[in-house]
Amino acid sequence: MILPKGAVVAVVDGEKLLLFKNTGDHEPQLSALPTPAVDGSAAGSGGHQSSSANPDDSTRAEDGFAAGVAALLNHQAGAGDFDQLLVIAAPRTLGELRKHWAKPLQAKLAGEIAKDLTGQSVDHIIKAIDNA
Repeated sequence: MILPKGAVVAVVDGEKLLLFKNTGDHEPQLSALPTPAVDGSAAGSGGHQSSSANPDDSTRAEDGFAAGVAALLNHQAGAGDFDQLLVIAAPRTLGELRKHWAKPLQAKLAGEIAKDLTGQSVDHIIKAIDNA
């Protein structure tokens, strides 16, 4: 994947958000950005009582965190904080994020990668971008 210079990369799972900015011209070079606070109390798309067929408390917490990340990124997109956004998220988290994207953010999506890379090194993240 060719990542435009200046694009923001959000690496997300159900508990953690990492933000980077691509400072590379021809190859991705990621510089860490400050991670803003995420309101994890947002309602995810779940919401049923716990049972074997419904989300448990942990799943609801992860969905709430994903909804909070989406709200944060929606706000940043609307405020013009970035022109392009690449989202790398655990597959389940990515599915939850997609349910909450606003139109301005959707217009700025440079791509999505369904992988859990929050615990990986920056070099591993860059490799995943190169291979996408």
